[in-house]
Amino acid sequence: MKPLILLLVCFLLAGAGIRVYEGTWDMPLAGKVAMAIMLLFTGAAHFKFMEGMTAMLPAFIPFRKAIVYATGIFEIVAAAGLLCSNISIPAAWSLIVFFVLVLPANIYAALRKINYENPGEKGPSTRYLWFRVPLQLFFIAWVYFFAVINH
Repeated sequence: MKPLILLLVCFLLAGAGIRVYEGTWDMPLAGKVAMAIMLLFTGAAHFKFMEGMTAMLPAFIPFRKAIVYATGIFEIVAAAGLLCSNISIPAAWSLIVFFVLVLPANIYAALRKINYENPGEKGPSTRYLWFRVPLQLFFIAWVYFFAVINH
């Protein structure tokens, strides 16, 4: 829920800021800025909540900590890529693939009630899946709409 709120608030603020600064509405840019800011926060969470993020991956997966670090770095680099006009489309497609690939980890975490922020406590119930799965699809649509179609 926090990433969605952050994304929407940043979209509104970026849209208004661009309107004031440029004198025109540039919603594709506002959409990319908002997604980039959200990705900076979610990417940083991979480092802050390393233990919990690692628990989101099944134990049989090797190099779980390395995967969590790599995905955090990827999110931060992709955030920058969205804002660089010459690589924003490849960055967007990479993010779309990334959002598809991380969905199983989110499903696993929901089914196991893993609380990535406080791994010693139970996380949200499986009802979270009914929010998380459409949220991932929303993120995919957001990136596709603002960074691919309206480049």
